[in-house]
Amino acid sequence: MADAVPTTRCAVLVGPYTSGKTTLLEAILFTAGAVARKGRVADGSSFGDTSPEARARQMTAEPNFAHFEYLGEPWTIIDCPGSVELAQDALNALMVADIAVVVAEADPEKAASLSPLLKLLDDHAIPHLIFVNKMDRATARVRELLAAFQTVSSRPLLLRQVPIREGEEVVGFVDLVSERAWRYQENQPSALIQMPDDHREREAEARRLLMESLADFDDDLLEQLLEDKEPAPDTLYEELRKGLQGDLIVPVLFGTAETNNGVTRLMKALRHEAPTHEQAAARLAVEAAPGEAMAATVFKTFHLPHTGKVSVARIWHGGLREGGALAGERLSGLVRLQGGAQEKLSQANAGDVVAFARVDALQTGHLVTDKRIEEANELVWPDTLTPVYSLALQPENRQDEVKLTASLTKICEEDPSLAFGHDPDTHEFQLSGQGEIHLQLALERLKNRYNVAVVSRPPTPAYKETIRRGANRHARYKRQTGGHGQFADIKVRVDPLPRGEGFRFQDKVVGGSVPRNFIPAVEAGVRDYLKQGPLGFPVVDLEVTLLDGQHHPVDSSDMAFRTAGRLALSEALPECEPVLLEPICKVSIFVPQEHTNKVHGLISARRGQILGYDARPGWAGWDEVQAHMPQAELSSLIIELRSLTLGLGSYVAEFHHLQELRGREADRVIGERQQVTA
Repeated sequence: MADAVPTTRCAVLVGPYTSGKTTLLEAILFTAGAVARKGRVADGSSFGDTSPEARARQMTAEPNFAHFEYLGEPWTIIDCPGSVELAQDALNALMVADIAVVVAEADPEKAASLSPLLKLLDDHAIPHLIFVNKMDRATARVRELLAAFQTVSSRPLLLRQVPIREGEEVVGFVDLVSERAWRYQENQPSALIQMPDDHREREAEARRLLMESLADFDDDLLEQLLEDKEPAPDTLYEELRKGLQGDLIVPVLFGTAETNNGVTRLMKALRHEAPTHEQAAARLAVEAAPGEAMAATVFKTFHLPHTGKVSVARIWHGGLREGGALAGERLSGLVRLQGGAQEKLSQANAGDVVAFARVDALQTGHLVTDKRIEEANELVWPDTLTPVYSLALQPENRQDEVKLTASLTKICEEDPSLAFGHDPDTHEFQLSGQGEIHLQLALERLKNRYNVAVVSRPPTPAYKETIRRGANRHARYKRQTGGHGQFADIKVRVDPLPRGEGFRFQDKVVGGSVPRNFIPAVEAGVRDYLKQGPLGFPVVDLEVTLLDGQHHPVDSSDMAFRTAGRLALSEALPECEPVLLEPICKVSIFVPQEHTNKVHGLISARRGQILGYDARPGWAGWDEVQAHMPQAELSSLIIELRSLTLGLGSYVAEFHHLQELRGREADRVIGERQQVTA
């Protein structure tokens, strides 16, 4: 019987910005023999990061896909953006991964930056290991690094290697299971060497800690250790495999991707210990349904030149051929993304990461079979990130307004953490996302891919105005032209309402002085004026009462009474002491506890009122600070918050109430409004 063809396994590279994920991808491809020479991010020759936006910024702006074989086994590696503003792509890719490789820098002070990522992996039970990169620049000891990383991981971290140092330089490592020592050779496989005598004691201690940690999950191993029996290396490898696949432990390896040091050991650990696609499918609760030949989960959408929409998916069971059935229709194209290229495929099998061409109904998160499409399972699929930064947009060419909407629809389909639409209060067209860089990348794509240039600016807060006291007003509108004229006469009373009551219109006309059919027109005229009051903003929290009036049997009309209503308010409101109202939001800010004091200062500096703070539910070592803050102060809040918290801080906000604004700030806002409307 012929040997079964091995299925493709999928590893996702994640980690903070500048940790070296793309360089590690280059090193993996070079180690596997998939590329003849390594590219470099700095000179734009890398296998991934091929888009103009990524090359211009020398950063990963969207996932990079690489397929290759290593020691006869097929692999797909997905290199995800490290910027916290581009985290949505990483979240979605991790859902379909067999294993995540968390790339971290060899700096204990940067360990906190791993906190949100490791919590996501732990919450979703995604098997993962940590690759400590840039060990050639490390100044801290591995023990210090491990202790720092452990503070942000709920899973026990298991050191798989101890470094061999000559002075302060790391020149190799000792594998704690095989107890063999290796010396690094730049861009070549490490050389097997004799373990240095001065490392034996430290290696023995680290190995003992490794075995004791594994024994927490296996009674047989614990019994061997208690009897001072030395477990066989195969036993330890098996325990490591089971612990990693069960998401019980997090192995820690180290190296330097730039010089290929430690990369072969990483690949061998992945080969022997990473889970299979069946385990990932079980994690997502994907089961083969009777009568269905194939099932796959879409985790990324692209709109590519000459190809159109492609939906990148992981196949869980069954297989698919070009021209076969997908969601009850004929599949027109099946491709594999390979760096910046597309490889046409005739078929794909379980475990493969492929792209379906031109299936418009598919969205990120969908489970698709040969017969149907299902929405993302809310129990296992991560929530879309909430926007925290917005820009108001206007096309440079007004004829591009329709094109702008269509193009942004495609860009937001590629990245669900982007959103756009018209603000109902300010009527501005706004694009919202995760930060300044996130929106800049979106606008660059808008121009580079769709030839739509826009002018952007911070959005206008939804200011309103109201009145402090009431007033009576008599308004008459009379116009005589040829034929029928226009006549309407009304008396109204305007009174302030408590904050948040909005607008009320009352009719207290008696005797038919204003016919019933004209009263709605008076209200319509009043509402027309309230769209922009004497200060230039929509007017709220007032009551207008129609008291009396006169009409003409021939010249009165709906239009005349509507005009009279607008005229009455335009004359009355300036006498009612109009005052500016600014929107106040309830804000919840999430930060590690060591940064909580900085957040208090940030809130105060932005005219905020602290309501209190407490431990963030479900997040060890984090606080949630609640405050009331003016909407005007939120436009750049995320930028300063991340600057103060090493990129870790986040917030959510919702409108809470309107509050009077006086003094210089009110004068500034009113002056700017009057300049715009002049």
